[in-house]
Amino acid sequence: MRAVVQRVSRAAVRVDGETVGAIARGFVVLVGFAPADDEAALAWMAEKLAGLRVFGDAEGKMNLGIQEVGGAMLVVSQFTLYGDASKGRRPSFVGAAPPEQAEGLYERFVALLRERGVRVETGRFRAMMDVELVNDGPVTLLLERP
Repeated sequence: MRAVVQRVSRAAVRVDGETVGAIARGFVVLVGFAPADDEAALAWMAEKLAGLRVFGDAEGKMNLGIQEVGGAMLVVSQFTLYGDASKGRRPSFVGAAPPEQAEGLYERFVALLRERGVRVETGRFRAMMDVELVNDGPVTLLLERP
């Protein structure tokens, strides 16, 4: 399981011109799944994101979590995080979970975040999405379960 996390001041995802998810302050989480991902991987990532302290405190130090600042997450499925372009000029996506498996993993991951008290908006699985965001910082992290 891989995730790219961007701290944002606002973000939205649109499908065919319709806004399907939008947040103000928080994280845009692009998340990809591998065939071996399981409940433990999902729980680890949900716990990591829910507890991540990358928002500034009164001294400007990254010391506050998403819930402490009243933030939310916009979670977007992104199988291309498993793209391998080490050979040739066109990436291979054989490392990504097949769509039927990935959709269930995605839905469970979103549920785990919500169980931890995080407000979550989502994109639409397998849709062509336009993601618009305004970085806050910028702060961008790549997370992968070891």
